[in-house]
Amino acid sequence: MTTQTAEQTPGVPLTSLSEEEQMFQQSVRDFAVEKIRPLVPKMDHDATMDKGLIRSFFELGIMGIEVPEQWGGAGSSFFTAVLIVEELSHVDASCGVLVDVQNTLVNNAILRWGNDDQKSKYLAMLSRDTVGAYALSEGGSGSDAFALSARAEDKGDHFVLNGRKLWITNAAEAGVFIVFANANPDAGYKGITAFLVERDFPGFQVGKKEDKTGIRASSTCELIFEDCHVPKENVLGEPGKGYKIAIETLNEGRIGIGAQMIGVARGALEHAIAYVKERKQFGRPVAEFQGVQFQIAQAATDLEAARLMVYNAARLKDAGAPFVREAAMAKLFSSQVCEKVTSLAVQLFGGNGYTKEYPVEKFWRDSKVGQIYEGTSNMQLQTIAKAILTERL
Repeated sequence: MTTQTAEQTPGVPLTSLSEEEQMFQQSVRDFAVEKIRPLVPKMDHDATMDKGLIRSFFELGIMGIEVPEQWGGAGSSFFTAVLIVEELSHVDASCGVLVDVQNTLVNNAILRWGNDDQKSKYLAMLSRDTVGAYALSEGGSGSDAFALSARAEDKGDHFVLNGRKLWITNAAEAGVFIVFANANPDAGYKGITAFLVERDFPGFQVGKKEDKTGIRASSTCELIFEDCHVPKENVLGEPGKGYKIAIETLNEGRIGIGAQMIGVARGALEHAIAYVKERKQFGRPVAEFQGVQFQIAQAATDLEAARLMVYNAARLKDAGAPFVREAAMAKLFSSQVCEKVTSLAVQLFGGNGYTKEYPVEKFWRDSKVGQIYEGTSNMQLQTIAKAILTERL
């Protein structure tokens, strides 16, 4: 059983959005409620993304939101991408993260660091029909992101990649991967280079898929490179500059994670509000009890604060202003709020909330990853502390 009136409350404020942003947001919101929501329980149970949905994401134009129209994209803004990720995540976080990685990591990196030939080829693919993935993490390099064991050997007209990547989002569906490997280990992190790897390159295969607690329909897989041949023209940016690409792209990607988290929290809160209006105890709706009202009020306030932080960071990024501290704050706070709000939703549903018959336990499971991927909460605190101690508040 699900709460059918959940999408009615509470809405997202539109006062700060342009007419174009409102229209894009509303079209994706309607699609999420009408087309994605009925598929969520099965996708979560089967841990598989519906292929028809992925085709629909391309048809909607949300797989190349910032990509210029000349390459088949929507030619919109980073802020629009954030809005779209929030709308998808308020129904299903797995859909939200698939679109998020595509836009804020993969497309963003190619837009900023790719040459004209790479943009023309890969951005067109990524906007039209090809899912992308971003492969940085390894078994021994999580928060210590540059402790890479993957190696790239220069063979003249191509590189040969060897090594393994872990926890790679979108890997099962992706046709293009941005892969980080060290081409000059003697130079330390300054030897790290980024490569554009296609799924059918010789020596490359996608390994096992992780069985996760949350965002289960989103694929998270191992990547295996065994003498994988990558043409030299597929180096993204300059050789040895991969660390810079990784840092700066992840700074932007953290805003996308913030959008996921406010979407998940919003979805859980909407269901909880609808439920407490219907659920009766002691002869009246639970929503009439002041203790419940206060908890709802606090959750809505926390969610609004998190949303404003995420929106502000996205606006700063679009304006070309410094945003690293704000992005870290937005990811940190929104992930904390999401875990708190989704837990409250389960609590307000009582025993029902702890069953899979109702939707809130999934929101709760989906919330935890926000404090882990694309930089743990401790790493965000480190970034924020460094910024505070070296610049004015």
